[in-house]
Amino acid sequence: MLRAILLSLVLALPLAAQVKVGLVTDVGGRGDQSFNDSALRGLEMWAGGVKYTGTAGYAPLPEAELAAGLPPYFAELGISVKPLGIEPVPLVSRAQEDYIPNIQTLIDGGCQLVIGVGFMLENAIEQSARENPDVKFMLIDSPILDENRQVVTLPNVETYTFLEHEGSFLVGAIAGLVTKTGKVGFVGGMEMDLIKKFEAGYRAGVRQTNPKAEVLAAYTGSFDNSTDGLKAGKEQITKGADVIYHAAGVCGLGVIDAAKEAKVWAIGVDSDQAHVAPGTVLTSMVKHVDLVVYRSIEHLVSGKFQGGHTTLALKDGALAYAPLPENVPDRDKVIAAVEELRKKVLSGEIQVPSTPDK
Repeated sequence: MLRAILLSLVLALPLAAQVKVGLVTDVGGRGDQSFNDSALRGLEMWAGGVKYTGTAGYAPLPEAELAAGLPPYFAELGISVKPLGIEPVPLVSRAQEDYIPNIQTLIDGGCQLVIGVGFMLENAIEQSARENPDVKFMLIDSPILDENRQVVTLPNVETYTFLEHEGSFLVGAIAGLVTKTGKVGFVGGMEMDLIKKFEAGYRAGVRQTNPKAEVLAAYTGSFDNSTDGLKAGKEQITKGADVIYHAAGVCGLGVIDAAKEAKVWAIGVDSDQAHVAPGTVLTSMVKHVDLVVYRSIEHLVSGKFQGGHTTLALKDGALAYAPLPENVPDRDKVIAAVEELRKKVLSGEIQVPSTPDK
């Protein structure tokens, strides 16, 4: 009995010494099945080796389940993921006013790394990083910028952005090949430079495979109201759109609902959203927020954390299009055509525009 007790104490010791990593979501929060959930996947499942079960907290993540959830192209690119033995501590933001208090709660709780999910946390992360130089921070979707919009490097902050237009180009090419009406849609959240990159790449992809197709575009003005997305999606469907791509967070779930109701195609974003509406989601532009979260945590635990800014592209495995369902007409031909375009982007033969006016 004594031996069993001592063994259990020994086994418990690593847990007590676990590195705490905190994460502050954007206002979309847990359950957006897109941007925030991707970040949480990188924190909890990939780095923490656990899965969130709701009120019961965390449960161990079976190794087979982790392996099954990794995209096959990670292996092709030499990207490996294994649990890092950290303790995940996520906090959900319901409003922008929650950012700094949530960050401070994580710092007070002993988190050695605090992750901000989304460009809207830029000011909060910068302020907290300057006030807490001994704590490390990571920010997704924006560098730290000064009053002249110039990039500032802080030694305790890693920042990451993506070339979203490259991934959006591929799903736009798919939309151009699949549309029967010659009209496709794009629904963004807030109308700003970041989301305009999604629109630009999508328009370029549609034009590449279907020059005569019309692209309808709309913005909901937020990322957290599915009703607004539903309305925008229905309006575009009424105008003839039979494929709609969203870059709108929770609003995008409404876009998918509109497509499902009208029996047209929807294209998801950030995470593979096929499970949201099987048979309705044509593909998704996967933006691996999960991977950059994991990498930053890996830098922390390996002692290689170094402040600075990194931009990730298609060639880095940070962007991809999700598998197409079996019921897509001429599916093999569509995939073959898009794969050719993907190779041309990787080689630099195709330079994807980052703004709609290009």
